[in-house]
Amino acid sequence: MTGCRPASKITSKDTSTSTATKKSARKEPKFINNIEVTPGNTVTSKHKTATTKHQNNTDSSANSNSADATAKANIERADWLQLKYAVMMDASVEKVSNVSLLKKLEDWWGTKYCMGGNTKNCIDCSAFTMNILDDVYHVKLPRTAQEQYAMSDKIATEDLKEGDLVFFHTSGKKSKSISHVGVYITNNRFANASTSGGVTISDLNDPYWKNRYTGAGRVIK
Repeated sequence: MTGCRPASKITSKDTSTSTATKKSARKEPKFINNIEVTPGNTVTSKHKTATTKHQNNTDSSANSNSADATAKANIERADWLQLKYAVMMDASVEKVSNVSLLKKLEDWWGTKYCMGGNTKNCIDCSAFTMNILDDVYHVKLPRTAQEQYAMSDKIATEDLKEGDLVFFHTSGKKSKSISHVGVYITNNRFANASTSGGVTISDLNDPYWKNRYTGAGRVIK
């Protein structure tokens, strides 16, 4: 039998009845699944390796499912924001495809107005445009509406594109200085921090804004 002592080691002196009886009384080694054990060697079961592999596969599957769930949630939020702002601006979903811009509008939405403010507690119009253009388009603007007007390239109203600036004089009929600014989105709508409603979306065709409209400027090259 494989693994037992070789027959050549047994001498003629081993023929006594007592010795034979003792030998026959010895328990023969039992082997599992035909595994041979050589003295001094270590046998490692393959079952542990299989268990580890299964665990790794399980972890990988869990991570993959988690990533898929996160991606799906992001897509659903993007779709929801596009639909929400498309309805607000009476525009098709395709015209409000800049999700980064929509997320920033959503973050600031409803923040109340205060002169000189630049936080989520309160903000003024030029600080709002400054934050939006920096975060979404990576364009640095000066602090005031008048300075933003001065640095922008003047464009015709019909040439307005997303990210352009729209300017107004709201300090009275005699004053022609730029006192208000907003970020154009689409379909004659612009986002701004208004004194009455805080951060909101307004319409260029609204009589209030139409009568105070000064012009448009472009800072995104």
